[in-house]
Amino acid sequence: MSSSTSGDRTGSPATSPVKAPIFRERMTPALWVWAAGSLLGTLTGLTVFPIAPFLAPFAIVIFIGLIVTSLVLFSPVVTVSDGELVAGQASVPVALLGPADVLDAPQMRHALGPGLDVRAYLCMRGWIATGVRIALDDPEDPTPYWLITSRRPAELAAALEEARAGVGQPD
Repeated sequence: MSSSTSGDRTGSPATSPVKAPIFRERMTPALWVWAAGSLLGTLTGLTVFPIAPFLAPFAIVIFIGLIVTSLVLFSPVVTVSDGELVAGQASVPVALLGPADVLDAPQMRHALGPGLDVRAYLCMRGWIATGVRIALDDPEDPTPYWLITSRRPAELAAALEEARAGVGQPD
């Protein structure tokens, strides 16, 4: 017999409602990256000027639009929701995570340089100086930790603790 609710008329199994994320951050570029992208789009559009001067303004707008769209589309998102950490293309259940260390700029520089374990999973952008290092507590996974850049690393660490505390508790 199906475990559907009385209000579910489709006959599909009951699903719990999707909860709002505890934490969500899109790693959008810094202001200087937007400025450099706009300059690059302008310079690329100006290459049309010697061939068709009347098309150059349109080409500039198109190239700037393509670059801005690319910057937004390729900005990874970090979320903590439904008992899972998602960073860019990868995800892991919070039950498999150990403690999260908040890293300031000098600590992050060290973690990405001499302190880096090459087996670590990295979700980072160079324009964000702070982040978190999250130990992975999965004996079957060779990845020792995740290193994620964040503009709000303390909030990310707190959200992970909150999600870990809520794992296994009934709603």
